[in-house]
Amino acid sequence: MNRDFTLQQIAEGLTKSVLNASDKELEGFQRILDETIRLREAHKDLHKMVQSYSSSGIQRSVNHTHNQSQNN
Repeated sequence: MNRDFTLQQIAEGLTKSVLNASDKELEGFQRILDETIRLREAHKDLHKMVQSYSSSGIQRSVNHTHNQSQNN
């Protein structure tokens, strides 16, 4: 079974549920959305950190190789 949904499919599916939800249910849903957004931002930050580290690691490797060839 395919469980990948588009945002449009999710929004269409939630419309009736949200309209009929209690205030308590909406508060819980809002917390889920807030945490999802924070997780998304953290994932973006982590991705940037990994890219930065990888780039600096490549640069260190190039410099190290360059320095070794100069010393020989």
